[in-house]
Amino acid sequence: MHSKKLAVLAAAVLDETKARDVRVIDVRKLTTVTDYMVIASGTSDRHVRSMADRVIERSTAAGCKPRGTEGAEAGEWVLVDLQDVVVHVMLARVRDLYKLENLWELQAPAAETAT
Repeated sequence: MHSKKLAVLAAAVLDETKARDVRVIDVRKLTTVTDYMVIASGTSDRHVRSMADRVIERSTAAGCKPRGTEGAEAGEWVLVDLQDVVVHVMLARVRDLYKLENLWELQAPAAETAT
């Protein structure tokens, strides 16, 4: 699956599962690690884990099995590595503390907001 389509799929899944402030950031010109970062907030640790699980289910069904996940035990910040897309689902207070989108968007050529 093309990385842009995978990022859009992840953002759509997060939107469907009631994520807050879903952001898709094109980082292709900034790093060779991934093409897109998808960042979203959840309302509780259970919500964060549930959203990450749904992204894993839907991306796997679309033919892109995650390379790995981190943080599901605590549920404050779950990272799903889809190789060309890295999905960060986190509690609002954790997102506010780390401000990942600010870090990447300051240097990214064009950031997008999922609709």
